[in-house]
Amino acid sequence: IKRERKTRRQNSTITSNPGSTVMDTRTATAELGWISFPANGWEEVSGYDENLNTIRTYQVCNVFEPSQNNWLLTTYIDRRAAQRIYVEIRFTVRDCASIPSVLGSCKETFNLYYLETDRTMSEGIKGVEYWANAPFLKVDTIAADESFSQVDFGGRLMKVNTEVRSFGPLSKGRGFHLAFQDLGACMSLLAVRVFYKKCPSVVRNFAFFPETLTGAESTSLVIARGSCIPNAEEVDVPIKLYCNGDGEWMVPIGSCSCKAGYEPDNGNVCRACPQGTFKSSQGAGLCQQCPLYSLSTIEAATLCGCRNGYYRGDMDRPEDMCTSVPSAPRNVVSVVNQTSVLLEWHPPRETGHRDDLSYNVLCRRCHSSERRACQPCDDSVVFVPGKRALKDTSVEISKLRAHTSYTFEIQAVNGVTNKSPYPAQQLSINITTNQAAPSVVPIMHQVSSTSRSFSLSWPPPEQPNGIILDYEIRYYDKVDSVIQSETPNVVLEGLRPGTGYVVQVRARTVAGYGAYSKEMLFHTLTDDEYKSELGQQLSLIAGSLVGGVCIVSLVAIAIICTRRRQLKESVYGDKLQQYNTGGEVTLRPDMFSGPTPTVTFPTLSEGHSSPGVKIYIDPFTYEDPNEAVREFAKEIDPSCVKIEEVIGSGEFGEVYKGRLKPVGKKEIPVAIKTLKVGYSERQRRDFLSEASIMGQFDQPNIIRLEGVVTKSRPTMIITEFMENGALDSFLRQNDGQFPVIQLVGMLRGIASGMRYLAEMSYVHRDLAARNILVNSNLVCKVSDFGLSRYLEEDTSDPTYTSSLGGKIPVRWTAPEAIAYRKFTSASDVWSYGIVTWEVMSYGERPYWDMSNQDVINAIEQDFRLPAPMDCPVVLHQLMLDCWQKDRNARPKFPDIVSMLDKMIRNPASLKAGTNNLPPHHPLLDRGAPDLSRVSSVEDWLAALKMTQYRDSFLGSGFTSLPLVTQITAEDLQRIGVSLAGHQKKILTSVQSMRHQADDQSPTESV
Repeated sequence: IKRERKTRRQNSTITSNPGSTVMDTRTATAELGWISFPANGWEEVSGYDENLNTIRTYQVCNVFEPSQNNWLLTTYIDRRAAQRIYVEIRFTVRDCASIPSVLGSCKETFNLYYLETDRTMSEGIKGVEYWANAPFLKVDTIAADESFSQVDFGGRLMKVNTEVRSFGPLSKGRGFHLAFQDLGACMSLLAVRVFYKKCPSVVRNFAFFPETLTGAESTSLVIARGSCIPNAEEVDVPIKLYCNGDGEWMVPIGSCSCKAGYEPDNGNVCRACPQGTFKSSQGAGLCQQCPLYSLSTIEAATLCGCRNGYYRGDMDRPEDMCTSVPSAPRNVVSVVNQTSVLLEWHPPRETGHRDDLSYNVLCRRCHSSERRACQPCDDSVVFVPGKRALKDTSVEISKLRAHTSYTFEIQAVNGVTNKSPYPAQQLSINITTNQAAPSVVPIMHQVSSTSRSFSLSWPPPEQPNGIILDYEIRYYDKVDSVIQSETPNVVLEGLRPGTGYVVQVRARTVAGYGAYSKEMLFHTLTDDEYKSELGQQLSLIAGSLVGGVCIVSLVAIAIICTRRRQLKESVYGDKLQQYNTGGEVTLRPDMFSGPTPTVTFPTLSEGHSSPGVKIYIDPFTYEDPNEAVREFAKEIDPSCVKIEEVIGSGEFGEVYKGRLKPVGKKEIPVAIKTLKVGYSERQRRDFLSEASIMGQFDQPNIIRLEGVVTKSRPTMIITEFMENGALDSFLRQNDGQFPVIQLVGMLRGIASGMRYLAEMSYVHRDLAARNILVNSNLVCKVSDFGLSRYLEEDTSDPTYTSSLGGKIPVRWTAPEAIAYRKFTSASDVWSYGIVTWEVMSYGERPYWDMSNQDVINAIEQDFRLPAPMDCPVVLHQLMLDCWQKDRNARPKFPDIVSMLDKMIRNPASLKAGTNNLPPHHPLLDRGAPDLSRVSSVEDWLAALKMTQYRDSFLGSGFTSLPLVTQITAEDLQRIGVSLAGHQKKILTSVQSMRHQADDQSPTESV
């Protein structure tokens, strides 16, 4: 028996989380010193647990006395900054049926309470009055799963119950007391363990996260910031983990990695690279041996230095071996052809262990009388394919001077030549050029022209390569003609009047003729033009005698003649163009004598469709839905995506805020939807179908799809990030803060997006304020294009559940869509009217707390939502137009955009209107609490969802509902209700309560 007790005692002291326990009576043997009231209630005794271990227990068994109220108060417990506390209670309860002659007051339950405080409560203050009005907060009523009764052989069959309860948040004191209330049970408290949960300190992704207490709620996630371990650096920031309510780490964001010179060891240490090894960059890689011809003599080396005579190039990686410079090229051969030379050579014997070998050719021109007096060649010398970075072992050099000596140096270079302190190895060759023909005459000029001749001149060739002996001129109209001239000018005679001639010229030296110049067109004058020319000369002589008056006439005649000549040239030029291009005429701007013709394309009016507008394609019509994703969504490299923090959860997985850095573009914030692990193929198809839909839209008021990640896990949909989130919650957070015209502007953006969708023949089906996103500039964008899959199966979400079956957002859906599943752009217009009501009421729930079936019945009875407070008449009329029972009578989205534009241009039309329903219509009071249901100020504020003002109301003397009904706007400002929207909501509720109080009579019944 002793050995068995010892083994059981050892096993019973093992706990799952020993560091989080703040009180444990399981191993206590001395008196616990708890306070009990009254004196004949709870009694502390020594006893044994079910394993026969000695323990201190409290027991009570006043089952034969009625009206029991026995209290047991623990000693003061320091919560150690924990916000949520867990209590494990081990107890036994006697079965009331097993106690003979017991009164009806016997219980098999007890109550657990707690009290936050900064100090220990003494026994002296625990009088009858105190316990009658005990200020404890109740945790729970605890019942036994099993109770025990007497057994035949005089002992008791112990049936121990273990229950765990938690409470929080705790914030009012450093600690607390626990209290147990017995109301007439026969029971024993065997042990009480009080503990809290925490996430232990951990090293994850090379970042250290400290010990972190769990949040105030079991579902809370507490962010813990991490810091890189020694010799590690950040990869993604911020570095954090989330501690859940069970004390477990989850959702790691950001990471660290071992920096250059250090390698990971056992996953949580960064160890320095030993001598002879290196690691060049931060990351998960290991240290590497130094490459050839390099070494490292220190620990934590990031680069191995090259040995003497070896180098690394500018583009070489640290992992590449060190290399050397090449030797000189070999066996150069030259072939001289007049003023050109062809050089060829063999590669060097040593390439320096590199494959980026190239050659440079240096040219120097030398005087024949003194070989050493050389200078760099002129820029006019041509190298083919070039003179630097040659890959081939040959080069052709032309446009050299005739009878001139040149020196050519051929250098072999590679990627480390510029690192060497010595010049590149080179091979030299000397050559002398031969006699060469002159170069081409660059241009010809027309000096004068008659009806039978014209005079031409030209400059000499840039490179005559000797003495010019004469020039040969070739000209033709229909038959070629050739003449010679010893001077750089000529007069061509015997030509036909008014005719164009193509002329070319070439020079000749002792080396022969050079090449012909390019073709140029010149014209002779017509006989009339020639006579006019003579008239000009005679007029010029007469003008010198008469005076300056005739000068004007000569200028006019000269202008007329010039225009005629230009016209002749233009006509012939067109013919020459046709001749040279085989009959095809190329139109150029300079061919038009007048202004260049332009073509104006008509611009489509905004909001009107055209044959060019594309039509939406349902991705589910594809035989392979993945094909639709590839066609409409851009695949993004996951390395460009950086996840920063969790911002919510969706149907398929978590939603994150992150950053997208496309290649060559600026980094932008994005929202990232992820597909959770363990998905089915159908879930993946449904998840990506939304991307296939969004990818077809391109409009400023439609959420923009950045792309998808489908080739790695997790699968992601990446969209633009909307800073202010969903429109309904954004409006509720900013109740009453915007002028009406700004709300109309937001509605205009939504209508513009819906107009675009309607033009693409896309029906949204789920248009609601919760599916409109708002960015930092208050631009509203339509989102959530996934309701098509909702219509396939049922759901437990009351927003989308219809009594007719299927998933339908009843409060936002047109009657024909609810009854017959007839979804059209007209049903989207009905939903837009509901969105307008949500915007003008700052996110109020449509139809308040009515059930979905009540909403359907009310609409069938022609009930329509009344105008929200301070809503302009024109806006409420727009809502009523959208809610026409006949869908053909509803406005179209282009019409809605036009109406909103008129309102914005005419702000005077946006005046507040009145409700269209009777003042006491029963549906109008749905949003205000009823006096018959509300019994206190606290309940009234809770019904208004404004419990944050509880202390302000009570502290200012408004402690009862009759006093609240007398409150004014000045009173609200005085007690701290400063938001205009909150003031309106409270005053509206007060007015409604006054009406309820006035209308009530003593004979009313429910």
